[in-house]
Amino acid sequence: MPNEILRKYPLEPLVRREFLKRASLATLLWGASPRAAFAQAAAPGSLLIQGGLIVTSERQFLADIRARVGKIEQIGPNLRPLPSGEEQVVDARGMLVLPGGIDPHTHLPGGADDLASGSETARAGGITTIGAMTFPRRGETVADAVSRISSLIAQQAMVDIMVQPGLIEFADSAPRHLADLFAAGHTSMKVLMMFPGFDQRGMDYLNLIRSAGEAGAITLIHCEDHPIVTDTTDALMAAGRTSARYWAESRPVLAEVVSVQRAIALCEHTGAPIYVVHLSSARALDACREARARGLPVYVETRPTYLHLTEDLYAGADPGLYIASPPLRTAQDVEAMWRGLTDGDIDTLGSDHSALMRDEKTKPDLTLKTLRPGFSNLEVMFPMLHSEGVVGGRISLERFVALTSTRPARLFGLFPTKGTIAVGSDADLALWNPTQRRRVRAADLHSRCDWSPYEGREVTGWPQMTIRRGEIVYDRGQITAQAGSGLLLTRGRTQG
Repeated sequence: MPNEILRKYPLEPLVRREFLKRASLATLLWGASPRAAFAQAAAPGSLLIQGGLIVTSERQFLADIRARVGKIEQIGPNLRPLPSGEEQVVDARGMLVLPGGIDPHTHLPGGADDLASGSETARAGGITTIGAMTFPRRGETVADAVSRISSLIAQQAMVDIMVQPGLIEFADSAPRHLADLFAAGHTSMKVLMMFPGFDQRGMDYLNLIRSAGEAGAITLIHCEDHPIVTDTTDALMAAGRTSARYWAESRPVLAEVVSVQRAIALCEHTGAPIYVVHLSSARALDACREARARGLPVYVETRPTYLHLTEDLYAGADPGLYIASPPLRTAQDVEAMWRGLTDGDIDTLGSDHSALMRDEKTKPDLTLKTLRPGFSNLEVMFPMLHSEGVVGGRISLERFVALTSTRPARLFGLFPTKGTIAVGSDADLALWNPTQRRRVRAADLHSRCDWSPYEGREVTGWPQMTIRRGEIVYDRGQITAQAGSGLLLTRGRTQG
C-alpha cells in the first residue's frame, strides 16, 4: 500500500524515505482496528495531526499540524503532543492532509436537503465551506433573503457558509440593498441571463455589475441566452417533441456561447470581474480563454455533471433524471472541460447541488417548459475529481487543491483564512485515504435525495476525516458536529 501511494504521488527522496518510515498498513487502511488511527481525545481547543502528507496548491511535504481555538498554530516535523488530556491527537500516517474543500455553488437549502443534511453531505465529501445561492422569494428583497438564510445557518449549519445573493428579477431596491450587503462582507452576487428580465433591464444589470466590481465583489452569471432558448423550445414544442429526450436540442451550445460572449463584453466594458457558473461546452470555454488572454477578469466554474456524463443519456430509459441547465454535452465537450481543469482555464468546480427526488424529475406530464434541472452530487464531487483527475493522471495533487479550495477561497474573498494550510489560517482540513475504493450508492450517501447520477461508479480516494476550524466534524462515516455550529462567513474583496 505505501508503494501504491508513492507510485501515484512521486516524492523527493528524503520525503519518500520518511513517508515509508511513518506509514503502516493499519493506518493506511484506517480500520484495521476500530480506532486504530487515533490516540487520546481531549478538549477540542487543541488538536495535533501527526504524520500526514500535507498538500497545498503549491507543494506537498511531510509535517505535523497543531491547531488551537480553530486556527493553525504550528506546522513542523515531529511536533510533540501536549501533556496528556490537554490535546486531541490524530494519527494521519499514510493519509493526505488537504485544505478543507470549498464548494462555491450549492442550492441549499433546496429540494430534499436542508442546511443540516446538506452540511452532512458536504463534510462527508471533505468540504468545510459551501456557497449558498440565495434568491428572494415573492415579496422579499434580496436583503430579506440573506436575513432569512442567516437565521437558518444559525439553526442548522454544520459547515461554514458564504451567502451568494442573487436576483431572478431586477427590483428597484436591489442596487441599494446589494451595496449594503457588499459593505457587510457578502462580496458576490448572481444574475441569470436565461430569464427575459435580463434583456428588459439590460442597463440596470450593467450598472449593477459595474457597482459590484467597484465594491470588490464578483458577479456570478448563468449564461444561457433567453431568446435563443425560447425560440428553439417553442419550435420543438410545436413539432410535438416535448419530452426530456429533446432537452439538449432545446438549449443548444449556441445559447451558451452567445450568452458567455455577452457576459465577457459586460466585463470588458465595466472592468468588473465576472464568474461564469457551470460552463459546459468547448466553444464557450474558448470564448473565456480568449478573454483571459486579453487580461480580462473572467473566471470559470464547471460542475461534475460536465466531467462525467454526456448527452447520450437523453436517449436512454430515464432522460428526465439527467436534466441540467445547461444540458449535458458531447464527449468532445467533456474532454474540453478536463483540458480546462488541467491547463488552468477553469478555476473551480461547483456542485450546483440540488437534491431533487427521482419522482420529481420523471413525472410523465413534464415538458421542455416544465422539466426540473438539478442533481445531488455534493458528497461525491471531489472524490470523483480525485479518482478520474489525480489517479487518472489528468491533474496533479497540487492542481486538485487549487481547484477544490485555493482558487474559490481567493475568488470569493476568503483567502488566506481559508483555502490553504498555513499558520494563522482556519484549521479547515480533510484527511484522505487516496487508495480507498468505493462504489457510489445513493443509499450510502448523506443527502436525503433518493438517487445518484453516478450510481455504481467505482471511485478511488475518499475523505476519512473532515476538520472544520479545529473541530472534527466527520470521522469515517460518523457525523460529529452540532447543528448550528457552522458560521455565516463575511468576506473580503475578490482576489482573482
